[in-house]
Amino acid sequence: MSPERYHKIRSVLSRRQTDLTVCLEDVHKPHNVAAIMRTCDAVGIHQLHVLWDTKAQIRRGTAKGSHLWVKAKSHDSTPNAINAFKHQDMQVLVTHLSDDAVDYRDIDYTQPTAIILGNEKQGASNDAIQASDKRITIPMLGMVQSLNVSVAAAAILYEAQRQRLLAGLYENPRRGLDEATIQALLFERGHHALWRHCLKKGLPYPQIGNEGEVVADASWWQQMQLTPAALSTLRDADEDSEAFTIDN
Repeated sequence: MSPERYHKIRSVLSRRQTDLTVCLEDVHKPHNVAAIMRTCDAVGIHQLHVLWDTKAQIRRGTAKGSHLWVKAKSHDSTPNAINAFKHQDMQVLVTHLSDDAVDYRDIDYTQPTAIILGNEKQGASNDAIQASDKRITIPMLGMVQSLNVSVAAAAILYEAQRQRLLAGLYENPRRGLDEATIQALLFERGHHALWRHCLKKGLPYPQIGNEGEVVADASWWQQMQLTPAALSTLRDADEDSEAFTIDN
């Protein structure tokens, strides 16, 4: 990883808005999920929440690499997802066309916020509507009553970004990413080949230095160079040695 890429990643991660998120409720078209994930990355969201079949795939061509930077967290039910948001003191909004719905631009998005978007056919569930703090709508002046879910997400999230920029929350996030998370992302995305070897060999992540370099001791590099089979043999030998020492 070059120093330039290191500083670019650091800069992006320093502005992540961990108290702003989106929850997709059974959004089933992969290209819509990928498009929303791409928008989440663009406005600085760190984690996208989903209620869906865990076998669903994200279209990488549509996501344009954003799936590498935005974490997708699955929930088994809408109530559980909403409880998780409320435990983080987030206001829960749901897109829904109803008499009590307010214009999405009238919401204060500088507050910790979770936005629930319903699926392409039925929209949001009754669980989401009833448990939400507010229902929001995007004014429509044509014959149709709603936008594509990915377009709706983009409109709402860019209003949230606008408000947060004005409030200075990108320069000073209320809840920034912790250093351990930043270090992990720097390694995973900045040293992709080494990261894959780490996963295969079960090695711990190394530290990343101030110019993007890997900071690790000689033992870590030695293990990195071994084949998985050779590493397994070495570990078995170490375990046998420890057992011998304890027994005697």
